[in-house]
Amino acid sequence: MAIQVGDHAPDFELKDNHGAPVRLSDHHGRQNVVLVFYPFAFTSVCTDELRALRDGPARLADGDTRLLAVSTDSIHTLRVFAEQESLEYPLLSDFWPHGDVSRAYGVFDEGKGCAVRGTFVIDREGLVRWTVVNALPDARDLNDYVEALDTL
Repeated sequence: MAIQVGDHAPDFELKDNHGAPVRLSDHHGRQNVVLVFYPFAFTSVCTDELRALRDGPARLADGDTRLLAVSTDSIHTLRVFAEQESLEYPLLSDFWPHGDVSRAYGVFDEGKGCAVRGTFVIDREGLVRWTVVNALPDARDLNDYVEALDTL
């Protein structure tokens, strides 16, 4: 079961597409976080979603909000994907231990070995304020993220 609104977001440390560690708790007290889980780099729906985030509303990556995208791909795959797609926000690797962060958020598909499409808007205190979880083939609506951020 996915983390629910009102829950404390589980802290984590994952490496980004450049190998640098990123901790959710580093943003506490400073920024809201939009945490986006997606199945795999280079797949059509994921690529479209991540491009939409890249080109989307500035509200998703302003000084008050940090966008973090997580998949079970390796950092090497994520680095090439980010370069190819000109993605400036961090792509975090939940590769090893395989899917541990995705499991902590309740969005890991054991049968497929990847995260489903889960999104969590987390406030500065580390509380989940909004969430949506979609099945693998179902893209998410960016406008919903912005509406959720506007309530913070």
